[in-house]
Amino acid sequence: MDLKYLATIKAILETGSFQKAATRLNYTQSTITFQVRQLEAELRVQLFERVGRRMVLTQAGQEILPYIDSVVESVDRLCNFGREKSDIRGVLRVAMPETILIYKSQPILKAFREQAPQVKLLIRSQNCYLTRNQILNGDIDAAIHYDVGGYNPTIVAKKLTDFGQALVASPALAVEERDFVTRDQRKALSLISNDKNCISQEVFDRYLKERHIYVENVIELWSIEAIKRSVISNLGVAFLPCFAAEEELRDGRLIELPTALKEKNISAICAHHKNKWMSPAIKLFLDLVDENIFTP
Repeated sequence: MDLKYLATIKAILETGSFQKAATRLNYTQSTITFQVRQLEAELRVQLFERVGRRMVLTQAGQEILPYIDSVVESVDRLCNFGREKSDIRGVLRVAMPETILIYKSQPILKAFREQAPQVKLLIRSQNCYLTRNQILNGDIDAAIHYDVGGYNPTIVAKKLTDFGQALVASPALAVEERDFVTRDQRKALSLISNDKNCISQEVFDRYLKERHIYVENVIELWSIEAIKRSVISNLGVAFLPCFAAEEELRDGRLIELPTALKEKNISAICAHHKNKWMSPAIKLFLDLVDENIFTP
């Protein structure tokens, strides 16, 4: 059995398609298909099936996956045995929400690239609930994200800090639309969000529901910068971590609207699976997180 076939299986799972796996591994798509077929022939099972546009594991593939993970992990251990930091190799899969990726993690990522240039760093910007689940099933190695609760005992979650949140709007917003304290309102404006299932949105949605404040429209843009520009253009309001709008609030392009939220803070944590092998790449990343203290 060729060990690189196992790495190909992992790449397909992480990218969702043979074509994207080929791009990542610098293969042709026909090479990926050949490797999968060869491995299926050796194992005498079908590993993948197509669901929509994605290639997903069959039931047999899911049962075999833990063995593939074990072999790939053992190869990583062997390849990194006795290496110095600058010579660490392998892949590090990290996840974080867009706000943390853009505004808080750049020093960490920069230091990691400088100290471990041989490691392929794969960064996912995604929903924190999805991140929690992917840490649990081993799809990612480490994450910096907001605490959404519900963590399995096998997840090591270290609190980094608390961040304040603010409801922001354009200075051009009509005065009569700035009241988000008075109960029982119907507001003819838009609430702009990058993910209706993110923890910040859930906090603010609960607040609106408790006070019976109805906002007529919700706009999902999936980009923090697009959200801020849209709010500045007076297309709506947004509930964001304060640090994400710090510059715009300071220079007056955005204003903070008062609310009656008793708890505006949101906790950031660093998490990894305690049963996953602590590779040199994972250890370096976690050490850098500790060194680069997050500030509120």
